[in-house]
Amino acid sequence: MQKDFISIADLSGDQIRGLIDRAIADKARFRSGKLPASLSGRTLAMIFEKPSLRTRVSFEVAMTHLGGHAIYLAPADIGMGSREPVIDVARVLGRMCDGVMARTFAHETVRQLALYSPVPVINALSDLLHPCQAMADLMTAQEHFETLDGKTLLFVGDGNNVARSLAVACAKVGMKFILACPDGYQLSEDFVASVRNEGAPDCCTITSDAKSAAAQSNILYTDTWVSMGQEDEKQQRIRDFENFKIDSELLAAAPDDAIVMHCLPAYRDLEITDDIFEAHAETIMNEAENRLHFQRTLLHTLIAGGGIG
Repeated sequence: MQKDFISIADLSGDQIRGLIDRAIADKARFRSGKLPASLSGRTLAMIFEKPSLRTRVSFEVAMTHLGGHAIYLAPADIGMGSREPVIDVARVLGRMCDGVMARTFAHETVRQLALYSPVPVINALSDLLHPCQAMADLMTAQEHFETLDGKTLLFVGDGNNVARSLAVACAKVGMKFILACPDGYQLSEDFVASVRNEGAPDCCTITSDAKSAAAQSNILYTDTWVSMGQEDEKQQRIRDFENFKIDSELLAAAPDDAIVMHCLPAYRDLEITDDIFEAHAETIMNEAENRLHFQRTLLHTLIAGGGIG
């Protein structure tokens, strides 16, 4: 059993598919008013080193739906790593709460929390990975296409934490992942090799030719070019990524049934044009809503279910 949810690499393809199938089923149960309050009397500690709209709202609402409670902990509240060591924060929260969710800068912080906490720890984002986002993305794709088998996801942009988590998730469920980006922003060779060990030899590729990649892709996906902590690189990144955006020209190169996804927040007319965003807003907003539905299932599985089996 997996006590924590830190990296998709820790899960098997069957475990990933099982979580997605359960989340889709739970979503239907919730909408029909038949989802049980399985976390009544339970509390989730939510550690935030970075601000967030979707992460905070989705986890807090998910705990409410399950009959539980969530506590928001800002950097000033605990001074994690400065006023108090991460390992002590993990031990204290583990004695008072039933689960810990952390949105951090350093991935090592999440890893340390999981190592020392006696209760489940969820990686809600780190500088290395964003597994909750990737799982909600695949859930959205499965709802749309009814299957993930044989699908190809093109990520247009930086080889960032979202791209890493999506690459691993795609490999484990039999999808292909393509990263289209300018030189200097690729995923590392070691990382690509590790992803290919999880799936077919061609399950993860990198290209600078976004149009050719779009022609073979079912999902066109993008993210901001400038993540939190990279503000001093903003102007350089805007110049470097000028030809790597989802616009009408790129979409025209894709199959007619291709969908567009964005993990948000979106910077219109940078990584995606306003017209393309609005034309695919329903899918993008379904993707955002599925953060709630996947994470609600994840919370139930880890806290009430005892882990990911």
